[in-house]
Amino acid sequence: MSVAVLSAGAFGTALAISMARKAPTVLWCRDEDHAGEMKKTRENARRLPGAQLPDTLHVTSDLTEAAQAETILLAVPMQKLRAFVMDHQTALTHANLVACCKGIELDTGLGPVAVIRDVLPEATIALLTGPSFAADIARGLPTALTLACVEAEACHTLQEQLSTENLRLYRTTDVIGAEVGGALKNVIAIACGAVIGAQLGDSARAALMTRGYAEMQRLAVTRGARPETLAGLSGFGDLTLTCSSEQSRNFRLGLSLGRGEVFDPAITVEGAATAHATAKAAKGMGLDMPITQTVTNLLDQRLTIGEAVAHLLKRPLKEE
Repeated sequence: MSVAVLSAGAFGTALAISMARKAPTVLWCRDEDHAGEMKKTRENARRLPGAQLPDTLHVTSDLTEAAQAETILLAVPMQKLRAFVMDHQTALTHANLVACCKGIELDTGLGPVAVIRDVLPEATIALLTGPSFAADIARGLPTALTLACVEAEACHTLQEQLSTENLRLYRTTDVIGAEVGGALKNVIAIACGAVIGAQLGDSARAALMTRGYAEMQRLAVTRGARPETLAGLSGFGDLTLTCSSEQSRNFRLGLSLGRGEVFDPAITVEGAATAHATAKAAKGMGLDMPITQTVTNLLDQRLTIGEAVAHLLKRPLKEE
């Protein structure tokens, strides 16, 4: 089975590099000039500098060419996913589609698989998520990821196809759990970054991670997920990574908030939109998600970091 990765951002490029080390792979880049640069230099200097593109990785700006693949990895930012699939739905109808983004759509509160399903209801759709930084994957460093798909047989086939020398994939049919874990860990990472940026200490970060994990489970189970999914790679695993490293853009945004610095608006940070979408959804479901709500208040400058901490510490005492 052939593989193509659509979108030549850092993560899409890293996945394409890993896949191409196993079998010939196509990487689609929207910008023709950018694609030409990568073909010439065998490097994505704009998004993933220093990572060599294997000879088995074909770069193209022709989406029709890339969409000939039997399996297509959609490495498109969450808030742009629906528009992308709608614009190219004819080209995508025949393929197995694997969403490689993490987040919750602002307007609908849906995760990536549900968004694609809205546009292409008959497609085979999966989600690839879990603890992974683009630079690590591109360097060939090992990690394990979750592959979620409601169709068990298709999930097994995709697991065999997409596992590589450095990417070990575990499969699950609990798509909702995998979606929520991958989305909410970014929100908690913003909170943890703010705590470290404000020099409130590692103990406070550990507390936020733990209580944030409880919020992740609360939302996931309410939406019909299995709680054990959140204990896996797409939940606990990704939460641990994202809340503890400055390689995470969400964590770096939090650092800026905690330090009172301006964060580069050109950098895509999925957790910011996810925080707002989740807070809205939680309110509609009557769910208590204080960390998520506090992150939205920080992002919207309704609270200072000091006020946010005081607010969380003064909440009514309760049983764990």
